[in-house]
Amino acid sequence: MNRYPVWKYIVIAVVVLLGALYTAPNFFGESPALQITSAKSTVKVTSDVATRVEQLLRDAKLATTGVTFDAGTSHSVRARFTEIDTQFKARQVLERGLNADPSDPTYVVTNNLMANTPQWMQKVGALPMYLGLDLRGGVHFLMQVDTKAALDKRIQGFQASIRSQLRDKNVRHAGIERAGDSIVVKFRDDATRDAARNALVEMNELQLTNGGSGSDLTLTAAMKPAALKATLDNGVKQNIATLSKRVNELGVSEPIIQQQGPDRIVVQLAGFQDVARAKAIIGRTATLEVRLVDPTVPRGTELSAAIPFNSELFTVGKNVPVVLSKDVILSGDYISSATASFDENQQPAVSIDLNGDGGRKMREATRDNVGKLMAIVLKEKGKPEVLSVATIQQELGSRFRITGMGSIENSTELALLLKSGALYAPMDVIEERLIGPQLGVENISKGFHSTLYGFTAIAIFMILYYMMFGFFSVIALAVNLLLLVAILSVMGVTLTLPGMAAIALALGMAIDANVLINERVREELRAGASPQAAISAGFDRAWATILDSNVTTLIVGLALLVFGSGAIRGFAVVHCLGILTSMFSAVVVSRGVVNLWYGRKKKLQSLSIGTVWVPGQAK
Repeated sequence: MNRYPVWKYIVIAVVVLLGALYTAPNFFGESPALQITSAKSTVKVTSDVATRVEQLLRDAKLATTGVTFDAGTSHSVRARFTEIDTQFKARQVLERGLNADPSDPTYVVTNNLMANTPQWMQKVGALPMYLGLDLRGGVHFLMQVDTKAALDKRIQGFQASIRSQLRDKNVRHAGIERAGDSIVVKFRDDATRDAARNALVEMNELQLTNGGSGSDLTLTAAMKPAALKATLDNGVKQNIATLSKRVNELGVSEPIIQQQGPDRIVVQLAGFQDVARAKAIIGRTATLEVRLVDPTVPRGTELSAAIPFNSELFTVGKNVPVVLSKDVILSGDYISSATASFDENQQPAVSIDLNGDGGRKMREATRDNVGKLMAIVLKEKGKPEVLSVATIQQELGSRFRITGMGSIENSTELALLLKSGALYAPMDVIEERLIGPQLGVENISKGFHSTLYGFTAIAIFMILYYMMFGFFSVIALAVNLLLLVAILSVMGVTLTLPGMAAIALALGMAIDANVLINERVREELRAGASPQAAISAGFDRAWATILDSNVTTLIVGLALLVFGSGAIRGFAVVHCLGILTSMFSAVVVSRGVVNLWYGRKKKLQSLSIGTVWVPGQAK
């Protein structure tokens, strides 16, 4: 009656062992380390850099406990040490060895911390949870994106595109002007307006509306609601992409850069304490320039040829060395948008939209230079890098494509660089906080002890009140906590103070299911059922109540997750996961332990479940 098949015990054992495996890394601590990241947009950190780091440290006779390459979003190399002194010496060695020119570093070497998790655990994905700002200390910025500026920039681009499109189609108009968030094109007759409408129909992001009468006719172009929303979202996302590249220079191991609401961005740099430097990096400006390649210097001879007076040699970036004209065709300020796309042969390309002045400048520069090479240069902190060198296939206007990208990854990267060289829309810092590392240590200590004391208090009460069944409930509660921490670690969830509060709350809610089961077993005993029948009926009949209570609580948690933001979402994630693990531990694990203890006793006379008060029984 109360026996589990062997396979169920095997499943429980495997789940518990996996929970212990993925929870263990959180207790190994951290060691001093160095993180090597790229200082240039056109240079990627690869596994070859990790090999160079190992060789440099070996030549300098500096002991390291491991050099790893992170091929994820950060693209960095990390070297771990046992002592801070060794870390300091290694940083000097790597900065000299990796950067040929100290004034123009290719790689950034920053101090960091790495978990002491054994390599075999790391290989199976067993890593510690990331600690949030309030637990590790660092800086927090909440920035407001000027979405109106982003919208204005996009409308200016459409205005330029409309003017260019009508000129290319030889459609005459009586003037183009902006009216609020719309663009009004004036005409003298219906035929011309219809021709203009046909010429602009391919711009599917615009909604065209006829207006006016007689010889004063108008065609009003307004952005469709979907395009308007996409423009605002795109402005915020491009700013996030820009900030991600800039924050990478700070060497922060796990920065948090995410959208909060429709027009705000949260930047959290855990473990970073220099607010002034962080603000300087985040607010840094970068410029893009489009230049022609000097045709008088043959390709391949740039390093040995004489450089003309009005040209200069570029040796950093892609397709270098290359000699470019000093005359700038246009800068990144003229670029309205850049997106990864495909050309007519379905090969990866980058589509670029320019504003009115940019389209005019591009036409003038490319009209007589078809077949020649054109380069795009990114200037950051006064240091230029060549992003792309491409052949001009035809006269270019407000819209053109850069082809020959080779792969979708290259086209996507170039589009991001073109968009993220400078912020798409201005931002204002509306909230700024600095949390010291000592406060983070105190928060960890308080959160850990509050959870420990809460668990201990619950365990003592359950064992005193429910005797052996209380002990079984404590085992289930421990498994619940183990599984919750393991899942958070596997998911890479950033643990914050609200998350620790959710863990403590999950303990209280998890024991509620065990209380329901124990009381239900008592009721069956009180009604005269045999011990084995009471166990079976108690678990079966308590399940419906447990399911109802947890589902209603889960609905609230999902609402917090969907509609909340920031710390509320962090709390909701842990809260929802805690509900799921508590249902498993209270129903499956708890019954498995009870069945293991009592299930094989055929002549069971009583249960150790505390005092069972029977109606009419003398006290």
